[in-house]
Amino acid sequence: MFGYLATKAVIELINEARWRLFPRKVSRDEIKFLENHFKYYSRLKPQHKKEFIDKLEMILSTKRLIARGGLEEITWEMEILVGATIAMVTFGWKRLKLAHFHTILIYPNPYFSTINKIYHRGEVNPKHGLIILSWQSFVEGYADFEDGINLGIHEIAHALKLANQIDTDGEREFDPKSFAEYKKWVPIEMEKVKAGEETIFRERAAFNEHEFFAVIIETFFEKSQEFKTYNPEFYQTVVHLLRQDPLTLQKPIQ
Repeated sequence: MFGYLATKAVIELINEARWRLFPRKVSRDEIKFLENHFKYYSRLKPQHKKEFIDKLEMILSTKRLIARGGLEEITWEMEILVGATIAMVTFGWKRLKLAHFHTILIYPNPYFSTINKIYHRGEVNPKHGLIILSWQSFVEGYADFEDGINLGIHEIAHALKLANQIDTDGEREFDPKSFAEYKKWVPIEMEKVKAGEETIFRERAAFNEHEFFAVIIETFFEKSQEFKTYNPEFYQTVVHLLRQDPLTLQKPIQ
């Protein structure tokens, strides 16, 4: 255990030093790419776009993206979209970078797990500080940014919730009061999904509390207005939890 913690501490120290000494700058072409392909950014009010780019540069400077499973390379487009997803979910925290999750493995397609003998589209491994994604599934999640199904958001949400339980990463995620308020809604809304009652949340939310959280965050970003109309109090609870409201950060959709 000591050896693992020491190794993790060294990795986090290296990532921090790399960010400070060799920051990853986002180019004009990459910003143009965001405008065209990442709706959360393109919809932001002008005063928030600079904040987003600053956050994105911090994220990209502290993460390693590694190709796996026959994927030939990590392109800059991949870097930008994955980094932007992390920046979006954590945008409410100026300095939060999910430090514990230092490496992102990207497979070209859903991949086979030798541990549980099933195919995965994505997963989070807190023991080794990994976020793992299928690029095919990641891209499919952004093909429709209003359907409430987005693998990237889903897995980053898992990482954020897990990071909240890790005290050794030097970061403070959820405000305890806000998280306690969120937890009050979990059994109420999960039961609606399980019972087949009218709800905005998809069936996956009923699987367990971890999946519920990930589905809630997908819905929060992709169906913000519908979520707020469905349950204004719960929506506001998630606003407080994530320290941001997409409906006030972004320009009205024409």
